[in-house]
Amino acid sequence: MTATSSTASDSLPQGRYGRQSDEQADRTLKLVGAVLAVLLLGLVAWLGGSYLMTATKLNGAVPVFNPLSDSAVQAELSVTKDSGTGGTCTIRSQAADGSVVGMLDVPVPKAGTTFVQTVTIHTTARGTTAELMGCTPAK
Repeated sequence: MTATSSTASDSLPQGRYGRQSDEQADRTLKLVGAVLAVLLLGLVAWLGGSYLMTATKLNGAVPVFNPLSDSAVQAELSVTKDSGTGGTCTIRSQAADGSVVGMLDVPVPKAGTTFVQTVTIHTTARGTTAELMGCTPAK
């Protein structure tokens, strides 16, 4: 049996694998990670702030609707809002196949903080739904 001796050094050849040591690479990676984390937090804060600033002052719902006939659907519009804010809410009705058969714009007065009104949407075919598309504050 022959014995082998370890005469080669245990370190890597110089200049073969780049110039940075592991400590320098770790430091660079941490710095890049920190910069990316700060940018991500800034983006989240900006998106959240812009969402809050553009939040509508009219929040509505259609809690109850009733198909009256092949040409009309009755719906109850319920709106909560800031006092002194008026606008318009749009309600649509759809047929069983999903096609839009009627739309109605309902004016919301500025007075009060709540507004509830029962409206009739005239349709071109039998409406099976009544849903609030959205409310837009007056300018």
